[in-house]
Amino acid sequence: MNPAVTVRRANVKDAAAHARVMGQPAVLRQLMQLPYADEELWRGRLAELTAPGKVDLPLVAELEGQVVGTAGLHPAGIALRRRHVMSIGISVGEEAWGRGVGSALMAAMCEYADRWAQVLRLELAVYVDNHRAIALYRKFGFEHEGTHRGFAMRDGEYVDVHSMARVHPNPPRVGATMAA
Repeated sequence: MNPAVTVRRANVKDAAAHARVMGQPAVLRQLMQLPYADEELWRGRLAELTAPGKVDLPLVAELEGQVVGTAGLHPAGIALRRRHVMSIGISVGEEAWGRGVGSALMAAMCEYADRWAQVLRLELAVYVDNHRAIALYRKFGFEHEGTHRGFAMRDGEYVDVHSMARVHPNPPRVGATMAA
């Protein structure tokens, strides 16, 4: 029986775990990260992501008390007309593949976006050969919107990505509890 996956907000103390999970060759291959990101680099990134006033949501997933996955929900940019959009990133360590970690992280990000962060649209880019991730995203309502040819350099060659997005399934309205 699988132990429950625990999802929590990441902090600077998770820097070594970020470096370990994302540094695994099979994981790194599917990310837009560069190799050799060490604990010090992640400590700086996490300090920035968790600084007061930042709206990013960095998360980690734990199994049996060990961080085995990371995720982030990030503003699409500073443009006023795109403040309703956030992008996501996710990584799951090889040792936790198929154990519900990706689903737990995706559920947490979608719940936060839908119920708390005033997000109408979630966006992501995924390598076209990352079938496991594509299936996960589809499970959470993401749809393929297009393919970018030669989008990123990976292992010495340019590779394609799919753009996928999810529009809030039940966008908020003024509630019935509001005074008339």
